[in-house]
Amino acid sequence: MVFIPEAILTRAREFFEEAGSEGLEGTAVIAGLSAKGDQHARHLVVPHQVARRRGGCAVEVTQQGKLQLAASLASGEIYIARIHSHPGEAFHSATDDSNPVLTAEGSWSIVVPFFGLGLRRGLEACALFRFVGGKWKQISPDETSRLVQAIDA
Repeated sequence: MVFIPEAILTRAREFFEEAGSEGLEGTAVIAGLSAKGDQHARHLVVPHQVARRRGGCAVEVTQQGKLQLAASLASGEIYIARIHSHPGEAFHSATDDSNPVLTAEGSWSIVVPFFGLGLRRGLEACALFRFVGGKWKQISPDETSRLVQAIDA
């Protein structure tokens, strides 16, 4: 089970909507703790990135952003999930599959539709994937509500 405070999802949504207001995607990662099989999100890391819109949307985390990611984990923390926006429907693109950001077994990928606006309807409006056996496996909406919970914290 993954527990994500609403404040983290709100911060992510605001960042994606800001980028989306300019027709751009955004990307971030959720850091937290893993204990007894559960994962507890603690904070959102929005690394320095360059977003482009030429024949589609793309986001690249810069070298500065990679250094931010390397320095943003507190003792005992791991990156639990990548969360990123798409301009339309939420799905895992070929680019998402080939540039996964996180590759640890059990990592999550949360794709937020409509430049972040979809997150206003909760995680059920997003596409969730889990990295299992070296591949991204889509999680059904029923499984999402059972495996990933937004919490007040």
